[in-house]
Amino acid sequence: MPRIYLDNSATSFPKPDAVYAAVDRWQREIGVAVGRGATRTGGEVQRVVDHCRLQAARFFGAQRPEQVLFTFNGTDSLNLAIQGILKPGDRAITTVWDHNSVLRPLRELQSRGIIQTEIIPDNTQGTIDLDALRKSLKTPTRLVVITHASNVTGVIQPVEDVVELAQAAGALVLLDAAQTAGHLPIDLQQLPVDLMACPGHKGLMGPLGTGLLILAPGREQHLQPVRFGGTGTTSESDRQPLALPERYESGNHNAPGLFGLAAALDWWLSHSDRQAEQQRIAQLIAGLQQLPGLRLYHVEQSLRRVGTVSFTMDRMTPQVAAALLDEHFQIETRAGLHCAPLAHAALGTLEHGGTVRISVGPFTTAEEIDTTLESLAQIVMAI
Repeated sequence: MPRIYLDNSATSFPKPDAVYAAVDRWQREIGVAVGRGATRTGGEVQRVVDHCRLQAARFFGAQRPEQVLFTFNGTDSLNLAIQGILKPGDRAITTVWDHNSVLRPLRELQSRGIIQTEIIPDNTQGTIDLDALRKSLKTPTRLVVITHASNVTGVIQPVEDVVELAQAAGALVLLDAAQTAGHLPIDLQQLPVDLMACPGHKGLMGPLGTGLLILAPGREQHLQPVRFGGTGTTSESDRQPLALPERYESGNHNAPGLFGLAAALDWWLSHSDRQAEQQRIAQLIAGLQQLPGLRLYHVEQSLRRVGTVSFTMDRMTPQVAAALLDEHFQIETRAGLHCAPLAHAALGTLEHGGTVRISVGPFTTAEEIDTTLESLAQIVMAI
């Protein structure tokens, strides 16, 4: 029985073949660090990394490649943004739909007495309560953090409205695009957030250990580095360089990862059709709705969404359901709280072990969805 992978919200699999080839080439044929040598191979590494930065800028509509900062994952990007912007006495706003990669850094700063935070609730329809945000922004606020799409329900949040409200109140906006980068077209010249964070290993189809933080023009004046050290530039000085992107990229880059991410971005820029994912998630939701004893969360047709859906089952915990899918049918999903406790509190699933989450990717086939639905039907009939 072939393996069916449906946990793309965690990390994408499989990757395009070009990604595997690029990583393998660095490992077997290149093997030198970024920006640490003037050899021919060192020059080739720099060209690939520069190309990766340029392609990321093109992919997301950044005006200049220097606005693209390389990090080691989405959490690293979010921590750089949150800890690099917020200062003692600042106030930050986040939402119930945000991931622990946002909630925990903010909670840590709050517990140290450095900042104040407020969490915007759900509107009971899968998106944040904009009236509550509007009211909250009457108090001076430094930063609003908003997830682009929930990693539990897949529902896309009203980011355009959030940006309009926040910037009118003088607050910066940090967009967590972990679940949308690669899955949705994002043009930062049309969606004027101040900072956007995302991993490279999810929808962008790159390797683990890669991430991006993209700054709007001029926003570097608000962002302090949080890691200091060698950059391969201005080595005559013991002060951190001021130039972008080196100011925020101390230490060795993940060179094999960036080779793979460059290949992934090249692949995406020549494969812009995202309709297949939308077709697969629509097929999945339609099939799940026919199974008795399942409860789906925020799958209304009026909601815009990415390729993620969560459900619970009568008389069976999410963990048991996911284990049965894996052990008996070789279908890999994800069970639990998905590092989003406030989202589960809003859904009423926090005390019951969370949900089973199924998330499709660019290579998910209609046949795999059919097999998954048939397998779930067998489980439902057996309980």
